[in-house]
Amino acid sequence: MSKNTVLKHVDHTLLLQTATWDEIRQICDDAIKYQTASVCIPPCYVKQAYEYMEGRMAVCTVIGFPNGNTTTGTKEFETKEAIANGASEIDMVINIGWLKEKKYDLIEEEIRTLKEACGDRILKVIIETCLLTDEEKVKMCQIVTDAGADYIKTSTGFSNAGATFDDIALFAKHIGPSVKMKAAGGISSMEDAEKFLSLGADRLGTSRIIKIVKNEEATGY
Repeated sequence: MSKNTVLKHVDHTLLLQTATWDEIRQICDDAIKYQTASVCIPPCYVKQAYEYMEGRMAVCTVIGFPNGNTTTGTKEFETKEAIANGASEIDMVINIGWLKEKKYDLIEEEIRTLKEACGDRILKVIIETCLLTDEEKVKMCQIVTDAGADYIKTSTGFSNAGATFDDIALFAKHIGPSVKMKAAGGISSMEDAEKFLSLGADRLGTSRIIKIVKNEEATGY
């Protein structure tokens, strides 16, 4: 698999609390140069990045991040504001407590609400696999499919582990045909990136792949 093929699937990511506009601008420049799928950045920088890139790169942002336990109304407002500011892709975090309590209807309704707010824009649903049982992961495949989201995503990168090959393989067996997969967090080599794509992932959330391409130390998300 060529380097350029891998890069086309990368959401070039910077979500650290300490992220400055100079750092965000740099990943925007890198994303344009290396033709990644998007930049994935904090909501406060969406408008600035959208205007800076002048349509040359998709802007992705995160909603209810990283814990997922804000209210549905708050997430809906965040989503609408992000879209108004220029975001074309939304990565939302589910309420994991609701999943543990088997409040499946509430989770599905929340995803539906945010998908309605997104319209024809992409909605990815972060389920934080490292905190879930396999049974819960399978249930979320069903809920994400039924709710009409575009992607199921493994991780925020802010919990105790990121994407695993086993999780993407599990997703592939249980998602509906309309749902794509995003592996995120801890993708630390080009070989890992290729493996996730070979297992069926369509997007890779990572800051390290561009660093590898630029021959920099591959640290971070």
